[in-house]
Amino acid sequence: MMENNNNNSAYTVDLDRNGANYVPLSPVNFISRTAMIHPDRTAVVYNDLSRSWSETYQRCKQLASALSQRGIGKNDTVAGILPNIPEMLELHFAIPMLGAVLNAQNTRLDAETIAFMLDHSEAKVLFTDKEFSATVAEALKLCQSKPLVIDVDDSSVEGALLGELSYDDLLAEGDSDFDWQLPEDEWQAITLNYTSGTTGNPKGVVYHHRGAYLNAVSNIMGQQLPQHAVYLWTLPMFHCNGWCYPWAVTAVAGTHICLRHVRADHIFSAISRYKVTHFC
Repeated sequence: MMENNNNNSAYTVDLDRNGANYVPLSPVNFISRTAMIHPDRTAVVYNDLSRSWSETYQRCKQLASALSQRGIGKNDTVAGILPNIPEMLELHFAIPMLGAVLNAQNTRLDAETIAFMLDHSEAKVLFTDKEFSATVAEALKLCQSKPLVIDVDDSSVEGALLGELSYDDLLAEGDSDFDWQLPEDEWQAITLNYTSGTTGNPKGVVYHHRGAYLNAVSNIMGQQLPQHAVYLWTLPMFHCNGWCYPWAVTAVAGTHICLRHVRADHIFSAISRYKVTHFC
């Protein structure tokens, strides 16, 4: 019997990977495609704020650019303690644009647990919302790491500003034409999530770009997300990265309806006002 040597197969000769036939799977590609094809469609709504996909993509590139100028790059951890607001959505794209890793933290945890996660993840940057400033201030006193602290200064809530600059100040440092890159390897880490509510220290779980991409696509199939779905954010984006819906809704050029607090009156009002099609 003749031995089949796959190394000499016609299907392996001069058919190597190149830029025309292969790119790593990454959910970051979803926003560039959606902004190109549907630039003027509404991407995100929060209170009286509304932004298009073109605007949202530009902001993500600006944020990535600003962080790059401050030395953030591949495999650096960037933490966020934010509710379901537009800035949290933007972090899900801007951070992996740099090859950095997003650690979206549970906003309900105590200062000791937050401090542990900041130290364990070796967080270089912390984005924090002033609604949680009392807990975060205590966590920063307890942790050994000294991340760059960026405040999201939302006028709809009270709280102290803890950081060196605000989110908007940082954004202003960036270039909206920033030439971000896909990961060299789709196995590269994209996010870090921690368990909570256990008897010991939280345990870290890592998503890679490929897994996040495939899970987002599976959401589209399983939830039957149509083109231009209107998705209401009741599920926390810190919880398993919102089950990858930040990327899934973006892939179908949907609209993210952001909701800071999960309250029945806010939910029913949003469903009626924005004609919500999906939520979790």
